[in-house]
Amino acid sequence: MSLASYASDPASGRGRLHAEAPAPTRDDYQRDRDRIVHSTAFRRLVYKTQVFLNHEGDLFRTRLTHSLEVAQLARSIARALQLNEDLTEAIALAHDLGHTPFGHAGQDELNGCLRRIDPQGSGFEHNLQSLRVVDRLEQRYASFEGLNLSFETREGILKHCSRRNAQALELQEPGGVGRRFLDGTQPSLEAQLCNLADEIAYNAHDVDDGVRSGLIGLEQLREVPLVATHMDAARREHPGLQGRRLLFETLRRLLSAQVYDVIDATRDALRQHRIEKVSDVRMSPLLVQFTPAMRDESLVLKRFLFAQLYRHPQVESTTHRARCVVRELFEAYVTGAAELPSAAAESATPFRAVTDYVAGMTDRFAISEHRRITGRTVFEDHGRLSGG
Repeated sequence: MSLASYASDPASGRGRLHAEAPAPTRDDYQRDRDRIVHSTAFRRLVYKTQVFLNHEGDLFRTRLTHSLEVAQLARSIARALQLNEDLTEAIALAHDLGHTPFGHAGQDELNGCLRRIDPQGSGFEHNLQSLRVVDRLEQRYASFEGLNLSFETREGILKHCSRRNAQALELQEPGGVGRRFLDGTQPSLEAQLCNLADEIAYNAHDVDDGVRSGLIGLEQLREVPLVATHMDAARREHPGLQGRRLLFETLRRLLSAQVYDVIDATRDALRQHRIEKVSDVRMSPLLVQFTPAMRDESLVLKRFLFAQLYRHPQVESTTHRARCVVRELFEAYVTGAAELPSAAAESATPFRAVTDYVAGMTDRFAISEHRRITGRTVFEDHGRLSGG
């Protein structure tokens, strides 16, 4: 399939931090995707929390399955818009490589640990950590640190960045991936697409996992107009449909509606702003978007999930325990109560080395290491949720 004139073309990309000879059978973005899939950090995602810990059920999403769902959605939309599918897939697969164990609970606690040590410091951002993983922490090549990904993939991985961190990146790499956060320009359409596909994916699969866990009732979802619309349509077309088949049919329709909405709204935005080339994309407002009506409905769904799932007492109990594990691990390594592995300790300054080590842990390794160091089993009375 031919690329649109405003799609990212590997032949005109900005290259890598370290020059490499071209691969004989793959372009730069295909090569990036393959390096990500073979990385250690990518494999670790299978045991990192999305919402529910891995031991709470075999069928709940993990960071790995979430990343695969984001990649599928993003690639489908990219094809319809004639964007670069390989770049889109590479960004989607790598966007959570820097996430801590225990999902956002681990991220928030690790950020808090760093803030307590250095209140004026930069704290912890998982997007910045994802960039650090691919630029520095992966050790697979003799000639350079990291995976040496192309600029466009690295730019897409850095979804958010504080101004302070962007300024630090700019000092290290003038005109590099941090620059757009300082000058207000936009990333590629492929990067914009992955950001929105991430939101579409987690809204849908968190509904699925919430119902599977028993924390959200199927009929309770009728409080959300976007879900109720597609549930009613499924029942009209398939009278008597119920249970998980009704849920799956509802979510299938919901996903399709959001995907087609993004395609239509983005095409309209491209025409409205007269986008003809990549440089036009960078100087325009965000172009990959929902229609206003779908954006409003999506926000209602997000608020519902926040209130009914992410703040559910059972989830908050897990969150509290997870934060305790991360905090006590961090403190044990910083104070010397536990020793870092030599490879981790030699990789950076002490606080940075501890942060990298704890952030890279899987849920189950963090729980095991915490038990070894403290002699306590924080999750021993936390039973499995239903539906596993």
